[in-house]
Amino acid sequence: MTISTCPPPEGGSSAGRTATLIGVSALASLFLAACGGDDNSPPPPPPPPPAAITQVPASAAANDAALESFAFNLPQTDNTEPLTLDLVPTLPTSETESPIATP
Repeated sequence: MTISTCPPPEGGSSAGRTATLIGVSALASLFLAACGGDDNSPPPPPPPPPAAITQVPASAAANDAALESFAFNLPQTDNTEPLTLDLVPTLPTSETESPIATP
């Protein structure tokens, strides 16, 4: 609320001017709120999915723990492609454990 130091015009009161100011402010607020936005606009498109991992990095082949960590941290999806070993010069081997038998 503003307080005016000017005397009210002849025949008018400061209470009437204040009420008019409040009314005009309320109408302006309602108008601005009504123009706030369009609810019929389509939602923004979803972000693109993360890039698929298709190769085992050379750093994952440094040792057994790095390879296990890489494999366990891969995202689990229904459409995962097989990984290639183009970047890996050699896979880690163990001199103390026997190889795992494959069926």
